Amino acid sequence: MKIFLIGYMGSGKSTLGKKLANQLGYAFIDQDKLIEDTLGKSIHEIFEEEGESYFRETEHSMLISLLEKDNVVISTGGGTPFHHNNMELMNQHGLTIYLKMSADTLLSRLRQSKDTRPLISGKSEEDLYHFILTHLEDREPFYAEAQYKVKAKDLDVKKLASFIQGVMQKPVYT
Repeated sequence: MKIFLIGYMGSGKSTLGKKLANQLGYAFIDQDKLIEDTLGKSIHEIFEEEGESYFRETEHSMLISLLEKDNVVISTGGGTPFHHNNMELMNQHGLTIYLKMSADTLLSRLRQSKDTRPLISGKSEEDLYHFILTHLEDREPFYAEAQYKVKAKDLDVKKLASFIQGVMQKPVYT
């Protein structure tokens, strides 16, 4: 079983993913961290030196390689679902969970880390909020293709793990 956590940057994919993997006894992979480790550069450096297009190609290649893994929780990048056919691939090869969060909550989380995130680096608070709203509106149709949607704010990891275990035990009819 592969569990893909999708959602906007700052929605808790990495933090929740580690806890969820621990609850399920699965391995955890942070896709962005894997890209950084593989290329020996931060996401910010990759965007700056190689451009977003190169990053998205690398992200897609990494996703394809992750499809070979089993018993793993994968925290995807915030933009992964809407590039190439990534959302379709994730839905075909595992369980997709959209960690949904309001723009207000995302703003409060992202304002502290905006200097380390290339897409929001250097934005004023007003510009950041507008950016988040616009991006959420653009990305929502892709995120909504996830098999399950959960409210990420104050999410109980034990309840989520229990839900996933229940889903995995349901019989599959052909």
